[in-house]
Amino acid sequence: MGETEGTRNESGQAPSGNATEFPPSGTDGRLHLLLVATGSVAAIKIPNIIQALAPHTHKLSIRLILTTSAKHFLGGQAEEQPHYASLLSFPGVEAIYDDASEWGPEPWRRGGPVLHIELRRWADIMVIAPLSANSLAKLANGMSDNLALSVCRAWDTDGQVDGRRKRILVAVAMNTAMWRHPATARHIKVLEEDWGVKKNEETGEETGWIEVLQPQATKLLACGDLGSGAMMEWTEIVKIVEDRLGLKRNQGTVG
Repeated sequence: MGETEGTRNESGQAPSGNATEFPPSGTDGRLHLLLVATGSVAAIKIPNIIQALAPHTHKLSIRLILTTSAKHFLGGQAEEQPHYASLLSFPGVEAIYDDASEWGPEPWRRGGPVLHIELRRWADIMVIAPLSANSLAKLANGMSDNLALSVCRAWDTDGQVDGRRKRILVAVAMNTAMWRHPATARHIKVLEEDWGVKKNEETGEETGWIEVLQPQATKLLACGDLGSGAMMEWTEIVKIVEDRLGLKRNQGTVG
């Protein structure tokens, strides 16, 4: 894919990148949702999430990041798995990025935009749905070896850089045995206890920047295992996103 597929000009060339392409959050009268999918079967729910948010697109802008593994599940192989490029036609979707978008197609020059920084400034909220076991491990250990994780690592965790605290929502999704693995508990502990959003009941002050959306307790997974680990129902994720962004949900929007 490479560069910002959603913002190519008529000649098919990717834009060079400038401030007008990435208006920082709070500057254009719109809410900015940075929606990310990593390598889990639950990535096939991304189209559902976007479509459910369609009633809000008069004031909601959506940009997608798909990891290389996530694109494997959205290759046009079934009706519920449309090709990821087709998501550009969905209401509200402005652009789709992948790992090749970060530094290409032209070599970076001094003064040029750095995509993971631009996206951090642009976003009002970042939602990773699904967050796979592999990406969870990388996130909890501060790794940044792809575009999505680079945005996470560059996140303004206390609002001191961009002037406003913003949060990252992560909807974990994995096989039951992977969810029950001791490493997963350690990684979730980092996200919830060390980095998790908390509110001081006395002062009302909020700290932290990560909100973990727990998986379903029991479900027959795509791999055939029965147990926990499946991503939270996408309809519930939509409701949470609407709530965190202050969007009023219309009856019938989600179903």
